[in-house]
Amino acid sequence: MCPASRRSRPAIDMTLIERLDTLAGAAIARLPDVAYPLITKLTSARLLAPARLPSDVVTIGSEVLYHDDQGARDRRVTLSWPEDADISRRSVSILTPVGVALLGLSAGDRFQWQTRAGERRSLTVLQVGSEPRPGTTPAAPRPGLS
Repeated sequence: MCPASRRSRPAIDMTLIERLDTLAGAAIARLPDVAYPLITKLTSARLLAPARLPSDVVTIGSEVLYHDDQGARDRRVTLSWPEDADISRRSVSILTPVGVALLGLSAGDRFQWQTRAGERRSLTVLQVGSEPRPGTTPAAPRPGLS
């Protein structure tokens, strides 16, 4: 994976690191194409407390509008834990190539990666918002993401 972004390193919510690391470790045998890039991202990321994480950074629960640079179309997805992922609801697992690619990016960032089929892809993050997490009070709607 090759980031081409405004930041030198992705930013990740430090409270998620343990679970993300556990997921990556458990996925090494069956999903090495996802596990190793996730481990690399976790070790190179800037770890920030949730209150210090900019609101435009993609994290678990973020709704993301991105441009598929090869497919020349925009896609809107929510980055999810594997057990919550459901592509019919546009909910993408962190344990997918695009999920790992999106984690820690923000609007304007571009990222390249290789699909499971071996195809080189790139995406550009256009917009980042967040959905209310289960058991939390919904946040006020963010402009442009409704």
